[in-house]
Amino acid sequence: MTGMTRQAGFAAALIDPSLPVPPGIVSTRGDADEKRFAVYRNNVHVGLVGVVAAKYPVCARLVGEEFFAAMARQYVAARKPTSPIMMLYASDFADFIAGFEAARPVPYLADIARLEQAWSVAYNARDERSMTIDRLAEIAGAELGELRLEAHPAAALVRSPYPIGSIWSAHHADGVPVRSGAESVLVSRPAAEVKVTVVPPGDAAFCGELLGGATIASAAAHALERHADFDFGRALVGLCSIGAFGASTRKDADHAR
Repeated sequence: MTGMTRQAGFAAALIDPSLPVPPGIVSTRGDADEKRFAVYRNNVHVGLVGVVAAKYPVCARLVGEEFFAAMARQYVAARKPTSPIMMLYASDFADFIAGFEAARPVPYLADIARLEQAWSVAYNARDERSMTIDRLAEIAGAELGELRLEAHPAAALVRSPYPIGSIWSAHHADGVPVRSGAESVLVSRPAAEVKVTVVPPGDAAFCGELLGGATIASAAAHALERHADFDFGRALVGLCSIGAFGASTRKDADHAR
């Protein structure tokens, strides 16, 4: 058995209790040392639960440490890392929560997890200049409507029928009121700090279309059709100010090619 094969077998056995103790892990009697290897397995499991807890602190506070730890243990038992980069682990935790029967009494928990995942992505995203309103102001009006804006690597729009932005903020600052009803949240990193911004419904509709690849004109028409109070100028200025878009643009004709 080569060194690489031995390492792969050892790693696989660490995260899969159904596999036997790898060759070479032996007791003083020369037989498989299951007790010692079980300690390694347990440490890996506990470490992964810790990774999940560190990534989703608001979720943990909402349901309590004991419940969260039990839920995270079930997640870790079912879904192992596919990458050595731990910041990528548990990116699908929100989907797991959505199907976790015991979490149903907290219906907004999965969406809070989606918000925390977006925060993690924003925090670790590569540095890139964001689109400014001054840059867009240089483009002639007729051409502006044909542009497609690229999503900034740190930007994500999280929509929910629950007030997830208010809930998240209330767990990060004292005295923040938790509103009722649906909220759409833009997570971005316009400078060195990740921002979590609740955006108005019309702005969210506009932003969602833009991040999905629509032209500015098409996105504005979509938002206005659904929200009569949508203000195109205010929305574009606001979204640019919080770093929603990358600095590059594409014309409609360029997108078609």
